[in-house]
Amino acid sequence: MNVAQLLERAAQHWAERPALAAGGRTWTYGELDAAVARVAGGLAGLGLGAGERVALHLPNGPEFVLAYYAAQRIGAVPLSLNVTYTAEEIAYILDDAGAAAVLTAAAVAVHLPPRARTPTVRHLVEARELAGLPGHDVRRAVARDREDTAAILYTSATTGRPKGVMLTHANVVSNAWATVHHLRMTPDDVGLCALPLFHCFGQNFILNAAVAAGSRLVLHERFVPDAFADAVAADRVTLLYAVPTMYILFLETGRRLDFGSVRLYFSAAATLPTDVERRWQERFGRPIHQGYGLTECSPFASYNHEIRHRPGSVGTPIENVEMKVVDGEGHEVADGDLGELCIKGPNVMKGYFGNPAATTETVRDGWLHSGDVGYRDGDGYYFIVDRVKDMINVSGFKVFPREVEEVLFRHDAVKEAAVVGVPDPLRGEAVKAFVVLHAGASARAEDLQALCRHAVASYKVPETVEFLAALPKNPTGKILKKELRARG
Repeated sequence: MNVAQLLERAAQHWAERPALAAGGRTWTYGELDAAVARVAGGLAGLGLGAGERVALHLPNGPEFVLAYYAAQRIGAVPLSLNVTYTAEEIAYILDDAGAAAVLTAAAVAVHLPPRARTPTVRHLVEARELAGLPGHDVRRAVARDREDTAAILYTSATTGRPKGVMLTHANVVSNAWATVHHLRMTPDDVGLCALPLFHCFGQNFILNAAVAAGSRLVLHERFVPDAFADAVAADRVTLLYAVPTMYILFLETGRRLDFGSVRLYFSAAATLPTDVERRWQERFGRPIHQGYGLTECSPFASYNHEIRHRPGSVGTPIENVEMKVVDGEGHEVADGDLGELCIKGPNVMKGYFGNPAATTETVRDGWLHSGDVGYRDGDGYYFIVDRVKDMINVSGFKVFPREVEEVLFRHDAVKEAAVVGVPDPLRGEAVKAFVVLHAGASARAEDLQALCRHAVASYKVPETVEFLAALPKNPTGKILKKELRARG
């Protein structure tokens, strides 16, 4: 088994069909497979081989796709690097993973640490040199065991140092096919991706699933709202992949949006506010289908829904996957009761690279403990309430930020909201809200606090409200609450 066989199979079945549109040109599956074969030969010519970590320090573009499948083809392990990271952050990951090579691009290479800081790295190659590396084409993927590591993706490190999630060939392949199944993907689909391929959402759920289905992927280097909207119309996109922030921006735009070709809107990576979901349905006549998961489960775990969509839910477990909600002792709770969501199935990671203690803490008896608080309703649909680590403790009372955020979103002036706990000498923690207003709109802190008093218990009402021009986010649009808490 080898993840690269997804592309080999697609080239056999759909050699003349368009596979990838990126960087100003389009590749058919046959052309993409041949280009990967050449790059794989070049990597092998450098002496790179099975099991070695090959770091991809590349923005979205054809070079990432070629390097990713080429590394897989020779049995190496693609190690995805966030191109927004500093040299310090990158040095830590390269050292922690023992990377043997770094493939980079001129536009981002300036952020790499000095070679002296990366003693395990034998080769540093720029993307423009990939196709010209000496070596013979590697036409067939090296056979790997299904439990061999296929890729390493480092967590976004909302707390502490990032950890390298090892996903096996079985993890990635099973998750790609589950995505094809639940989204009912076919070779006639056209997906649009402006989410980073160094993230599990873009890499597995979007790229690998598109290749498995033989569909066409339109790849943008980054999310630019007008360019993204233009591409939906021009390329007749059928699958629109986004995060909540992107949907909020499109609801705010004054331009006409031609999204008539889209058959399925998908959201993941952060919780979708119910108000945004409602407004989108009203405006575009189709629901936004939420997916749920973590890098540690490849990432797809549940989906809402190919049979019966339920607003506000992340749906039910995908095929071959189990989920449950447990209390602090690990016992399953009754439907409707809050607890930690746990996941079991072929999507659960092999473990954290070089960190067996963290692996044992996170995966217990085959169950991945997500760190997310939620519940299951009587029909088996799951709902996310918040992250365990984001919970606020006010004088011993639990406050889940999302509950307060949902209330803040009810105010017409509120575009985005994030609630965190800040130190309080009397109560331990106090609730603080950070709010971004719609352009031209106005609201006072007192207005928002009054809105909350009518909807939630008094201890959940934000003690303070700070207005910001924008909330800090990572490249996938997830709000960085760690930075907000640091503001105090």
